[in-house]
Amino acid sequence: MKILGDYLRQLQTTRNASPHTIAAYRRDIAEFVRRVFDSKEDFDDWKQVDADAARRFVMALHEAGDSKRSMQRKTSAMRSFFRYLVQQGIVAANPFLKLAPIKSDKPLPMVMNISEIERLLQAIPSYWNEALAQKLAKTPESAEFAKLRDTALTEVIYSGGMRISEAMTLNLGDLDLAQGVALVRGKGKKERLCALGAPAKAALMQYYKVRKHYADRDQNAPVFVNHFGERLTPRSFQRKLKNYLLAANLPVDLTPHKLRHSFATHLLDAGADLRSVQEMLGHESLSTTQIYTHVSAERMKNVYKKAHPRAK
Repeated sequence: MKILGDYLRQLQTTRNASPHTIAAYRRDIAEFVRRVFDSKEDFDDWKQVDADAARRFVMALHEAGDSKRSMQRKTSAMRSFFRYLVQQGIVAANPFLKLAPIKSDKPLPMVMNISEIERLLQAIPSYWNEALAQKLAKTPESAEFAKLRDTALTEVIYSGGMRISEAMTLNLGDLDLAQGVALVRGKGKKERLCALGAPAKAALMQYYKVRKHYADRDQNAPVFVNHFGERLTPRSFQRKLKNYLLAANLPVDLTPHKLRHSFATHLLDAGADLRSVQEMLGHESLSTTQIYTHVSAERMKNVYKKAHPRAK
């Protein structure tokens, strides 16, 4: 591959490319020749490389299981090489310019399964009971308050699929426990109704019994308050959540937003339609909600691979 050697030397002299970069380009171009032209090590007839050959390379990478990032890097190397060939007059056109862009995979949202949600909810009272045993809490009353408040807050976020900021802006007048709904103000101050399941309502009723000692019961007063009767901040709860996750032996990088992800995924797993989940999450576009169908499908495939005798 004399032409390839010339190209790699040009990279080193004019672009001051590192040995690592040059080696990567050599590997990627050699892989193209191997996959598309059947391992012809002495290949140097670049004029026969057309758009169809470029597409066959992408297909071969896909079938080999390359990640989108790897495919992007390898096609970029080929595009750069053919740019050099065009400049040198060796070929008339760059066939890799005709390829459709390879879009990066969006990372799927991290979700908790139902048993992990249960473990988290059980860990909140356990944490405060242990804190009292070790005298880490100021008073038994404040520990009871924090325990009931954070249990209710976790239940509300998961039950309604709320953002942490939405839960924190709830006022007492926004909740209708009899109907089991909460009026939520989302992004752009758009309002929607979120469901409050039986566990969430029960947790709120228990929390209200101690909340009255810390804050007034005016309809415009915040639902979730700190020990001073002021509205609880998202950051305050996020810090406490890490303690509860540790107590539950769960990953500490789980956040309140993962409860919202879990809400959507569990609904879809149970057969809820995508449009309804979109409305419950307050998404303007259905495409935003569709990411959860990928999560649900991925979970299904994992279960299938583990359980089906003919999966492998």
